[in-house]
Amino acid sequence: DLEISGAFTRATLPSQPVGGGYVTITNTGDAEDRLIGGTADFAGEVQVHEMAVVNDVMNMRQIGGGLVIPAGETVTLEPGGYHLMFMGMQEALLEGHTATVTLEFERAGSVEVTFAIAPIGARAAPEEHDCAHGEAE
Repeated sequence: DLEISGAFTRATLPSQPVGGGYVTITNTGDAEDRLIGGTADFAGEVQVHEMAVVNDVMNMRQIGGGLVIPAGETVTLEPGGYHLMFMGMQEALLEGHTATVTLEFERAGSVEVTFAIAPIGARAAPEEHDCAHGEAE
């Protein structure tokens, strides 16, 4: 019952230890689900994070218990908000290529998603990329 689109990450430097991932998730089902993490061959761990302003300071933290995807709603993970963190990066991500990430959901289970690798600093997926889809029932 999940539709996944617009998945992208940014190119990284060879020694960069972390990277971010962004994606839109639409829950077409009747029950909420939770994005609880994931796996990727290029990273040691995939975590779900949020950015928030606390006392006029931007903070980033892992979301304990996962990110709720309410029934009938769309949640967008984007720069400056909810996002994935690729921790312990084992290789650089190269602009123009793709990276496979398996997202883990509480109800839907594992969903393999292809992420476009955009330029460093990109705020959206490259326009020519349309293969970043995943679906779960």
